[in-house]
Amino acid sequence: MNDGVATRDWLEDPVTRLSDVAVPLYALATVALWLLTRPYGNPRWKLACCSAVLASGVALAANQAISHLWARPRPFTDHPLLTHVLAARTTDPSFPSDHAAAAFAIAFAVLVFSRWAGALFVVGATLIAVSRIALGMHYPSDVLAGALVGLGAATLVTTLGRPWVVRLVVLLSRVTDPLLRPVWAWCRRLLPTSRFSLRD
Repeated sequence: MNDGVATRDWLEDPVTRLSDVAVPLYALATVALWLLTRPYGNPRWKLACCSAVLASGVALAANQAISHLWARPRPFTDHPLLTHVLAARTTDPSFPSDHAAAAFAIAFAVLVFSRWAGALFVVGATLIAVSRIALGMHYPSDVLAGALVGLGAATLVTTLGRPWVVRLVVLLSRVTDPLLRPVWAWCRRLLPTSRFSLRD
């Protein structure tokens, strides 16, 4: 996959550009779940957002522990003649992939609250994970392990951690709802026929 992308200019440019914007857009989409929730309305999307952010943190912490047990070198370190490096080099371990772990933790957490939104996030996480292989930054097993770590983190947060997530959402809503209410009122005046809350 890495060689196929690196040896084709028409493919390399879109893949590298996608990798540059994918993570910021993915993070923005996660935060948007909170911002697009009507103030004082159904908190489901706030729960999804908060769970996703916490799950990604748990996944990254788990990755740190795993990488200390097995510091697997990056593909471009072990196979410099076979790997085309299409992104900035890094010295941290290759296994598991932090990008994949965080992205899939977010995706699986959102999936708990909505099938269609979760499916979109899973697609985004898959694109991020595959791009890491194409860029020569990870082995396929790195991103697969990252996805499994993400799944475990999301499951932990949305089951055992759910009572604390609910409390956190309530506390944060007390701060953000009064701030977002005028923005929502302005948007409704601007586009009175539009619905700004996310729905299944």
